[in-house]
Amino acid sequence: MFNYQKKLQYPINIKKKDLRMAKFLVTQYGGSNGELAAALRYLNQRYTMPDDRGKALLTDIGTEELAHIEMISTMIYQLMKDATLEEIKAAGLESHYAEHGKGLYPTDANGVPFTVAYFATTGDVLADLSENMAAEQKARAVYENLINLTDDPDVIGPLLWLRQREVVHFARFKELYDYYKKKMNKTEDNTMISNNYIVNQLMGEYPYR
Repeated sequence: MFNYQKKLQYPINIKKKDLRMAKFLVTQYGGSNGELAAALRYLNQRYTMPDDRGKALLTDIGTEELAHIEMISTMIYQLMKDATLEEIKAAGLESHYAEHGKGLYPTDANGVPFTVAYFATTGDVLADLSENMAAEQKARAVYENLINLTDDPDVIGPLLWLRQREVVHFARFKELYDYYKKKMNKTEDNTMISNNYIVNQLMGEYPYR
């Protein structure tokens, strides 16, 4: 199922230590819009995709997200390499150090630990793909925010590449969403008619006083 090549998707060679940036960047490892949440979301949702086309895409993108975790982890490691205890304290990472030393741990930029509550599976293909499209757009926005927080080209290069992958993933999910929507003959008009009917029924039963 997985073909593992022992190299990063994009070369990472950060020469300048920056613990402050490492503290921000960890959000794309263990934050709500990060790569770990994306990988687990897609690899979990693939089982309820209605055909091989959906299963294949969710497996492919979920697998690539695992590679992105590897990139983010490498960047954090290089940004913190050889950090002294004084530098760790100055960057506000002493709480992390107290629990994990210099080890990597999935949290967001505020230190909130990763939780599977960051993603959901409804079993409804259109609902799940809608969540996936939103997740890719939010990840793109976070990468853009991170790029704005650094002027190091060795950091910006991988972040720009990762941002572009979010754009591509969004496009692939949108294609699959449109494919299933057409296949299932579920249109926006039908959804609106259905929702309006339900609302009208409720309003008739429980009118405003």
